[in-house]
Amino acid sequence: MLQEITNETIAESGYRRIRADIIFGRLAPGQKLKLESLKESYETSISTLREILNRLSSEGLVVAEGQRGFEVSPMSVADLKEIAALRLLLETHALEQSFAYGEVEWEARLVSAHYKLARMEKVMASGDTTKAEDWKRYDWEFHQALISACGSKLLMETHSAVFDKYLRYQMVALSYRGDVAANEHQQLLDAALKRDGDTAKRVLALHIQGGVEHALAKGSLS
Repeated sequence: MLQEITNETIAESGYRRIRADIIFGRLAPGQKLKLESLKESYETSISTLREILNRLSSEGLVVAEGQRGFEVSPMSVADLKEIAALRLLLETHALEQSFAYGEVEWEARLVSAHYKLARMEKVMASGDTTKAEDWKRYDWEFHQALISACGSKLLMETHSAVFDKYLRYQMVALSYRGDVAANEHQQLLDAALKRDGDTAKRVLALHIQGGVEHALAKGSLS
């Protein structure tokens, strides 16, 4: 039993590490994932790696190429637009539910998450990009906090998976949008505390579309 638990722990740890490396761009889009190299880097067996990569393939983060192995899923303008549209659809619905059901504990989570994000946005605005991963982690936490009172675990999990794919584009193709994005986060917080759903949905749409337009303007995608 102990051996089974240990194997499960190693597999789950390896999965989280490889997934994070894909999302944060340390494993680049289109990069071949050679099992022998991964075995050394992630200190796990070939069989466990196959399980992990097949799992990531089912999530759309890895492409399984049959006998040719695996590679990190590529990126494209069309894919970014599709992911952004799905994120907006899910997050807008979840916002409505959170605004309806959120209580004081939800407000406290939201204020706390925004405080951390705002602090990190100031760091990014100073030109210090060494904390880029922390910045995006706090961004994720803020948006998750916004919808955390929606009452649906499945909705939260689905939104999180889509947000992670959007985050991958932000880490690989996007850069910090400056005061525009920070002000949008502040507006989302204010609207949430006032339960102003119309304003929140309008700002969220601008926020997500602004990220897409920023990527296209940079010419980072084809």
